[in-house]
Amino acid sequence: MIKVQNLKKSFKSGDKELHVLRDIDLEVERGQFVSITGRSGSGKSTLLYQLGLLDYPNSGKIVIDGVDVSELDEQERVGFRLKELGYVFQDYALVPELTAVENVAVPLLMQGLSKAEALKVSEEALEKVNLRGRSNNLPSQLSGGEQQRVSIARAIAHNPKIIFADEPTANLDAETADTVLKTFLELNKAGQTIVMVTHEPEYAALTDHTFKLVEGVLE
Repeated sequence: MIKVQNLKKSFKSGDKELHVLRDIDLEVERGQFVSITGRSGSGKSTLLYQLGLLDYPNSGKIVIDGVDVSELDEQERVGFRLKELGYVFQDYALVPELTAVENVAVPLLMQGLSKAEALKVSEEALEKVNLRGRSNNLPSQLSGGEQQRVSIARAIAHNPKIIFADEPTANLDAETADTVLKTFLELNKAGQTIVMVTHEPEYAALTDHTFKLVEGVLE
């Protein structure tokens, strides 16, 4: 599903160049649940952002489901992200003025679905993450775990090929984090490909494969 070759990413800092990712090669099979681990500053989130087309590498090749996304222009990248990929972030990234179901519906409306169809699909996605009955609540009326499950529903509503999750349990207590991980495991069991950044070794141990980054290099 994902094949990466010779991926490099660096940032300019004054006169210096900070090399964050160095010659990354990796493969993720369709239907796998993989984790990316490493110490703070090792490049975990940077790698996820390259794989999820949220940032540009300096060089290297990324192929997703047979598409060389390195060759896509900006408009094509936006369309590919919107249609084929889903994202879950540690801060939930929900719009506070919108209800749970409206938050889930936003990307679907951007894809051109009618409001009625988008809301219908969004309700179904919320049911998949066990949030039936909470669809009309604002984010402020939901617990942290519920907000994260809304963001997961938003990520899966359009049946993406891959979900990218960046530290999805970082802001949650242990019990709530376990519930969120259980949701990912259930989605994966149903066939969803998932790439997750985590600093929790016990959660990484639940995934099919772990990529460990040490100073920008995969071990």
